[in-house]
Amino acid sequence: MTYYTRFVRPLVVIVALLLPACFGCERSDPAPAAAPPPFFVDATEAWGVDVDFDRAAPGNYFMPDSMTGGVALFDADGDDDLDLYLVHGRWDVARRAPAADGVNQLLLQGDDGVFRVAPDAGGAADAGYGMGVAVGDADNDGDLDLYVTNYGPDAFYRNRGDGTFENATADAGIGNDAYSASAGFFDADGDGWLDIFVTNYLAYDSVREARDAAGRPDYAGPSVSPAVPDVLYRNMGDGTFTDVTEAAGLATPGRGLSVIFDDLDGDGRIDVYVGNDGDPNFAWISQADGTFVDRAALMGLAVNGNGRAEAAMGIARGDVDGDGAEDLFITHLVQETNTLYRRRGSGQFFDETMGRGLAGPSLDRTGVGTAFFDLELDGDLDLFIANGRMFRRRTLPGAWLSDHWNPYAEPNQLFVNRGEGRFTEVAEGCGPACDDLEVSRGLAAGDIDRDGDIDLVVANSNGTVRLYRNETPRQGHWLAIRAIDPALRRDAVGARIEVWLDRRMLVRTVTAARSYFSSTDLTTHFGLGEAERVDRILVHWPDGAIEHFDGGDVDRLRVVRRGEGRPPTQDG
Repeated sequence: MTYYTRFVRPLVVIVALLLPACFGCERSDPAPAAAPPPFFVDATEAWGVDVDFDRAAPGNYFMPDSMTGGVALFDADGDDDLDLYLVHGRWDVARRAPAADGVNQLLLQGDDGVFRVAPDAGGAADAGYGMGVAVGDADNDGDLDLYVTNYGPDAFYRNRGDGTFENATADAGIGNDAYSASAGFFDADGDGWLDIFVTNYLAYDSVREARDAAGRPDYAGPSVSPAVPDVLYRNMGDGTFTDVTEAAGLATPGRGLSVIFDDLDGDGRIDVYVGNDGDPNFAWISQADGTFVDRAALMGLAVNGNGRAEAAMGIARGDVDGDGAEDLFITHLVQETNTLYRRRGSGQFFDETMGRGLAGPSLDRTGVGTAFFDLELDGDLDLFIANGRMFRRRTLPGAWLSDHWNPYAEPNQLFVNRGEGRFTEVAEGCGPACDDLEVSRGLAAGDIDRDGDIDLVVANSNGTVRLYRNETPRQGHWLAIRAIDPALRRDAVGARIEVWLDRRMLVRTVTAARSYFSSTDLTTHFGLGEAERVDRILVHWPDGAIEHFDGGDVDRLRVVRRGEGRPPTQDG
């Protein structure tokens, strides 16, 4: 029997018998599967934000234009929702001074969730050439004040308590007129008053021109300008500040861009970690006598694992692997991998970027603002990076900005934690937050719409801002915690909060200073995974005291006040 007789002819007969029954039938192809919704949607317009401010004059390559883009996400007016402070600045080339139309903006969120521009920024419409902004309650009156870093004299704005501000720069004794970058509030000496640390960048020569390899005009790099010392202002508790930089041992020059405050060595005192551009980073360790000593090299935080100093533009802090110790992540220039410093014990950090999935995807990007947060509420921290070139390169397909900015535009990046601190980049599905090609700088993360997940604000170097609403399918529950010290009448900046779930601990530190030139909400946010109840909460207050608070329900904001808990020894 042939192959045709045995197999093919019977098949032909079967087909012939079936055809009449289906002849003329309407063909019905299966419907294509619907694409899943993106993790983030662009809610800029829906939330009433309309900012179109291009700071760069045509043909002008003024270095601060490329660097700036700070944003603050905070409750300016005490109505329990988040407002926006946007740092601007326009350089008048002819006058060699800030232009009059480059003032900062305050956008207040209404009860309807829509932001509206506050006239004169509520009194904080700073007219300096803006770089960044820090948020903190400097006078312990329960509302949040502003420190604005500038190319030129900085400014300090005291909150009147109703979302309006008064310029208190001169009265407070603030006199930093350097090219400053990031700033933050922290209690350096443990006296209950928040001090101010400012990173100063460099002594920029605005007359000196720079060109790329093809001879085209470009923004200058940091190496052509001398480094300068940072500044520490001690809060005297009477509305004034005193420059204690030299007395505190902090007068070492460095090209400081980013700063974060952390007990790096586990001795109970808050230290200062400064990311320097092209120079070894500083880990200023607080001493008992009020001075600071740089221990970055000994702690593994000065350079990367290859012994190389990098750009160190943005800093994020978070426990990426669930071991109870918060790690540090720093963004860098193109051809420099971003760096994850994993904390192993008190005072020791190791570059583990390569083994965590964060090295290769960052080689062709310039990372700037960055934040850890739990994207899908599954109980571990994910990572977002705001990217944007500092130097001219080939324009990427899809760039839609002006001819000036297109060679600097890049997509942002989202990395999902697969568990135990190993990350995978979300190449598809992130949505506009990763698809838009812009020159991103400042980044602030917070629950803008109070729906329990974390949204993003991205400020761009050309002056625009984007608000991205988190629409990621949830894989668990959440808890937000605000820690208050009633004796100080403010948020307990520097407190460490532990949330316990069936022998598992999640940890966050109360701080607004993070990312790049930016400040964010002081409320700590936890993704809880499948846990439907919290077992207990431990708060390590900044002075070392520890209080235990009972657990409870999830999917809510919890306010814990010092004195209302009990010592851990009473837990039984």
